[in-house]
Amino acid sequence: MEEDAGLGNGGLGRLAACFLDSMATLGMAAYGYGIRYEYGIFAQRIENGEQKEEPDDWLRFGCPWEKARPEYLLPVSFYGRVEEPEAGVKKWVDTQVVLAMPYDNPIPGYGNNVVNTLRLWSAKSPINFNLKFFNDGDYIQAVLDRNLAENISRVLYPNDNFFEGKELRLKQEYFLCSASLQDIIRRFKASKFGSRATTRTDFQLFSQKVAIQLNDTHPSLAIPELMRLLMDTEGLSWEKAWEITTETCAYTNHTVLPEALERWETSMLENILPRHLDIIYKINFLHLQEVQKRYPDDVHRMRRMSLVEEDGVKRVNMAFLAIVGSHAVNGVAALHSEIIKSDVFKDFYEMMPDKFQNKTNGITPRRWLLLCNPSLSDVIAEKIGEEWIVHLDQLTQLKQYDSDPSFLRSVQTVKQENKMKLAAYLQKEYGLTINPASMFDIHVKRIHEYKRQLLNCLHMITLYNRIKRNPSGKFVPRTIMVGGKAAPGYHTAKQIIKLICSVAAVVNNDPVVGDRLKIVYLENYRVTLAEKVIPAADLSEQISTAGTEASGTGNMKFMLNGALTIGTLDGANVEMMEEMGEENIFIFGMKVDEVEALKKSNYNAMDYYNRNPELKQCLDQIRSGFFSPNKPEEFHHLVDILLKWDRFLTLADYDEYIKCQDRVNSVYADQNLWTKKAVHNIASSGKFSSDRTISEYAREIWGVEPSWEKLPGPQAPRENNGA
Repeated sequence: MEEDAGLGNGGLGRLAACFLDSMATLGMAAYGYGIRYEYGIFAQRIENGEQKEEPDDWLRFGCPWEKARPEYLLPVSFYGRVEEPEAGVKKWVDTQVVLAMPYDNPIPGYGNNVVNTLRLWSAKSPINFNLKFFNDGDYIQAVLDRNLAENISRVLYPNDNFFEGKELRLKQEYFLCSASLQDIIRRFKASKFGSRATTRTDFQLFSQKVAIQLNDTHPSLAIPELMRLLMDTEGLSWEKAWEITTETCAYTNHTVLPEALERWETSMLENILPRHLDIIYKINFLHLQEVQKRYPDDVHRMRRMSLVEEDGVKRVNMAFLAIVGSHAVNGVAALHSEIIKSDVFKDFYEMMPDKFQNKTNGITPRRWLLLCNPSLSDVIAEKIGEEWIVHLDQLTQLKQYDSDPSFLRSVQTVKQENKMKLAAYLQKEYGLTINPASMFDIHVKRIHEYKRQLLNCLHMITLYNRIKRNPSGKFVPRTIMVGGKAAPGYHTAKQIIKLICSVAAVVNNDPVVGDRLKIVYLENYRVTLAEKVIPAADLSEQISTAGTEASGTGNMKFMLNGALTIGTLDGANVEMMEEMGEENIFIFGMKVDEVEALKKSNYNAMDYYNRNPELKQCLDQIRSGFFSPNKPEEFHHLVDILLKWDRFLTLADYDEYIKCQDRVNSVYADQNLWTKKAVHNIASSGKFSSDRTISEYAREIWGVEPSWEKLPGPQAPRENNGA
């Protein structure tokens, strides 16, 4: 079986893959650039309820799709110093060089004979690396030290929504930017555009021919690097280089969590990238002059808007750099784009409102319906044909069949078959027998406090307690599945996994409960597992605290596959509700303004604990060691977080969440009503195609038109040009 290329962390890397698929399907001449990590996101093993990380040696047997391109090998420099041989001319000298070797992966469009390229860079040591060792006669050591350079592309940092200011990570980010920009400039110079010159030296057309989209701040060093290349290598003036850079670059923000925003220490930049720090300081100086012109005497605003933070350790705010150096800035859902304008980047929005846009995320229907759910695809195609595969908005035609008994029956049958397939897989992999007639309630995403897997866990315990209180009562059977990786250094997230596994051990082995409630932790959640899980889901959990999840894309995948969503009004859930109607989604909990108000009024979790006996029982059980009898104090820390330091207000939404889950049960008991709602979910998914997202980026940021034209195939007869 082919290995997953786990070259990203959570939604961000998978979003990029969907975008590449859409760009090829829409006939765009687009390139994806990334790092060819030798080890991708770790493989997760659950042992005794605990996450253990194993290296993801995905290249062990080679990758059948990639092609090394040594002819495009490029040098990337680090360290060194800046010289000024003449006034106003700066040169970066005495650097250490690492080579970037490109590996090309084909990205085929759907049925249009377009194949684009994903170019991944691998770090190679130059032949003359560490020459002094050879001169000292320590040949063996010199060869071993080549590893130091090649470590740059060795392993993916496994943090999601968390910034860790490590030197190696900075080198990785710069390595990606420098190699990619040199490649882009080389291709631009070699392109003809009607010119007779062998290579062009005039950069006048650059921003008309090249658009660079920064996928979060991780590649924001592209801004000073493009400036450096245009000035130091191509000889352009600062003014011309800055105009080209800002017209070419655009920045997408993907998170509002403060701990996720990249802020690099100036001391580290000065050591590793001295020329770039120089350029950043000048960008900041000119930017603050503009701020002062617009807001004279507003010192506080100047300090807030500076790219260089001076309080405590001196740092560069990379999001601010990306905003100043781009012509467009966007969030990834309507709500998120409003939050960045009204809160995170408020000062910048007030000064440059025209830069700010929204581009709601999307997913590719080729992978997330056609490929992963062929039976549902067939049922849809029988009714409305196959054009939806590239025009997903055509799914609205399914609404006319929402009361057609045979169509509803077909949708039900497909769901049941998918559930049975997943049940068989879980039996084989985990030795766990689950009831395929139970509701499959699925919560899969990275483990993080803001995503509130703990809220789901409190619901599991509540259901368990209700069954134990009333063993002969009538309950809608449920199988609750949770999956996702925790960053290896994120202790709380790892404890959340252990708690869920501990609750599962108690619930799954209680004969009173039987098959009315089963809890499964899905080990090593990844794309190939998602392709099995999502088509089998009945209920999709999207329960982050309002205002924390920028968009979410898993929510869209479940919707497209006919699962109903239980969620807060956060991220793209808001737009999903607008598309399908609030009667077809289970919305609960505080809205963004209510979250803000509660924080301002000093949220006190103890009020909720004392007010709600069911909630109190759950927390008391966790604290007393009911789920960890061999180590009663195991989860004290988690209870303390919930009761004393919970930034994500979990207990404030508990009551509404439980009531909403009760509504879910009553709807699920009426299978026809449930299926009718599922059809409305599928039929309303059109907006959430990445084709729509990419068309918006193309028209509103990059200045290109999507095309649905089919190119002639490689075996098609060539046109005879009059010969």
